[in-house]
This record gives sequence, C-alpha cells and structure tokens, in this order.
Amino acid sequence: MSDGKTSHGEAGAAHAKRWYSIKQAAEYLQVSEPTIFRWMKDGLISFYKVGGSTRFSRNGLDAVIEKSTGRKEAEAAAGRCAACGHALLLNGRLQGAGKLYFKAERTHFWVMDHSLVPTTAKVCPACGYVQLFADTEKLGRLTADEKSDAD
Repeated sequence: MSDGKTSHGEAGAAHAKRWYSIKQAAEYLQVSEPTIFRWMKDGLISFYKVGGSTRFSRNGLDAVIEKSTGRKEAEAAAGRCAACGHALLLNGRLQGAGKLYFKAERTHFWVMDHSLVPTTAKVCPACGYVQLFADTEKLGRLTADEKSDAD
C-alpha cells in the first residue's frame, strides 16, 4: 500500500524499539561511534552486554542528554504546575516558626550579606502541588565563585 501512511504494525514496531546497537545509539544521539565508545569508557552512558554484543536502552540513551534551560523558558515553566501542568499557580509562602529560607551549602566567603536566600511558594489549585522558588539573584551572588569554578 503506497498511500504515504505507515501501517499500524510498522509504527508500533518503531515505537516499541527496546534495544539499540552501538551504531543505532550513535545515530539516535546524532554523535559518532567513537564518541559512544568514549562515553562508555568514561562511564557516561549505561550499556548492557548481551552475549558478545553491546546494547543500549532508550532510557539510558535519553539520560545522556543534558539540557541547559534558558531564562525565558525557566520563567515560563515557573508559571505552570510541575506535577499536572495547570497554568494557574497561587502565590504564598510556607510558614512555620518564621520565614522559610534556603541556605546554600557552599557560598562565597566574603559576602556582606547573610547567606540565607528568601523563598516563596506557589500552590496549584487543581492538584495541590506546592512549588518553592528561591531568589535567584541573591543565590547567584552567594555562589558566584562556585559557578566560575564549574565553567
């Protein structure tokens, strides 16, 4: 049948692919085979030995992909519920004996400010999921040296 549509069996087989060879893994991630071998040697990618063959799971390949989120995307995501995706979040704060703060484990030593980072909270009225948000500007000032060390 050449109507341009794939049969249900073909689509299901492609979607249900469970194991990838080295060549298929390289094609899936759009990298070279030597890169796959280097990642295997460095322990950056999970693999399985089936007899004498090396195989990769789809989840293992997807785990290699790192995402760097831009500020605009982060701001858009902060306005949606992380649990159910609902577009309305109600502002508030968690309350106990006082305000709730985040304290980074390692902060820049010579900061003329305390190392507590104010947090706010938002709750999803649809599912009740509570999300916490820290003051990222203050967090950036407190951890400036740690960021430059990582770069």
